[in-house]
Amino acid sequence: MLSFVALAGAAVACCVVVGSACGSPGKASWPELVGAQGVDAAATIERENPNVSAIILLEGTPVTRDISCTRVRVWVNTNGIIIEIPRIG
Repeated sequence: MLSFVALAGAAVACCVVVGSACGSPGKASWPELVGAQGVDAAATIERENPNVSAIILLEGTPVTRDISCTRVRVWVNTNGIIIEIPRIG
């Protein structure tokens, strides 16, 4: 399921966090997607790790600072291009 939000604020289930890393199974970051279209990349992320939901966010959007082991924030510019490595957290 793809999620598109302007502001983060939904409650989500989380897992045990050790330091700043999640101990979740599956892929945890997608550096190869920087420069790709956010919508396509979000689908790839959720296909490669079905334990997470990809959230597409426009750069500069305020978000909470919590860590969620079931969330991947996909930061895009105004053209919908990923500008930062998507990773669990």
